[in-house]
Amino acid sequence: MRQLAAGVAVLTVKDDRDDLGTTVATLMSVSLDPPLVLVSLDSAGYLAEVLLRRDRWAASLLADGQQAVASRFAAAGRPGARLLLAGAAHHRGEHSEALVVDGGVAAIEAETTQVVPAGDHTLFVGAVLGVDYVDAQKSPLVRLRSRYRTVQ
Repeated sequence: MRQLAAGVAVLTVKDDRDDLGTTVATLMSVSLDPPLVLVSLDSAGYLAEVLLRRDRWAASLLADGQQAVASRFAAAGRPGARLLLAGAAHHRGEHSEALVVDGGVAAIEAETTQVVPAGDHTLFVGAVLGVDYVDAQKSPLVRLRSRYRTVQ
């Protein structure tokens, strides 16, 4: 699957007083009517555990130039999302209260409607609650062969 380019996004969720997040390359559209998206997370990860009790989350689709943000959220043993976004423009989502990274190609907020165990991962299907922004002028950040790439 390393041979398949995938868009890079940062998935965030607000859990009580903490903000959590991770970099994902497995975010996809499932349905246009109703608008549904799917994200796949490692079932053993803490974020998957949190999403089982917190239904609302945000996904910021990163743009070229946001490789540092993607790397911070992908690092093992990372601190809370607020610390990871220090110095990077961001705001709280209106529908999810999750942190939304500014400056990407798009950002959505969703509410989990279905959870599907799939091997060592869990699939979270979410109904789109809102599209925070879309910037079609920017090039998306993609991951291919274990490296961040740009689309030209």
